[in-house]
Amino acid sequence: MTTLPTNNQSQSDRPQPNRASSLTAEQHRQKMERRKDVQEQRLADMVAEKGLVIVHTGNGKGKTTAALGMVLRSLGHGYRVAIVQFIKGAWEPAEKAAFSHWSEQLEFHAMGEGFTWETQDRDRDTQKAQEAWEKALTFIQDPDFRLVLLDEVNIALKLGYLTVEQVLAGLEQKPVDSHVILTGRGAPKELCDRADLVTEMTLVKHPFREQGVKAQAGIEF
Repeated sequence: MTTLPTNNQSQSDRPQPNRASSLTAEQHRQKMERRKDVQEQRLADMVAEKGLVIVHTGNGKGKTTAALGMVLRSLGHGYRVAIVQFIKGAWEPAEKAAFSHWSEQLEFHAMGEGFTWETQDRDRDTQKAQEAWEKALTFIQDPDFRLVLLDEVNIALKLGYLTVEQVLAGLEQKPVDSHVILTGRGAPKELCDRADLVTEMTLVKHPFREQGVKAQAGIEF
């Protein structure tokens, strides 16, 4: 039975046939074989490994969460990892408790004292950010640490607690095979230009804004 389009349904609105599903088994095999050849050639042309500067920024949720996924992956490979938190230190976050099982591989330093509207002391906030940066720099320079996470450092940059030049100079001191992740909204252009990988989290909906739902354990902290 043929269904004709309604007055409100154009030709382009109607469901289109899936071309992939119309392939025979042999056509599908040949297509996948060609794709495999392309992928293998692409991988053959690539550099084997390189230590990366990674930036997670944007107004959307998930910047720290994505970075912690990389931390977990690195720990699973047996690498040493360091985390320095520039803003959230006063929370004593749950991730610190969870990662305590990897105490021999992981250095975790929550050095901030909370958000600026909570501390209300710019001089002290600047001092704490500078102390956090000095601690972070020891890990960035240390070849024993394969991954260093600078959580919310972009916020410290945005607020002027650290300078972009200071951070860029520090990144140049990392060993060639180590990775550094910098999270937080408002990452400066100079940092994004220096980075090898930049991901911008886009806010589409958030329960705090649309529904008045406060931060919840297990989701935000």
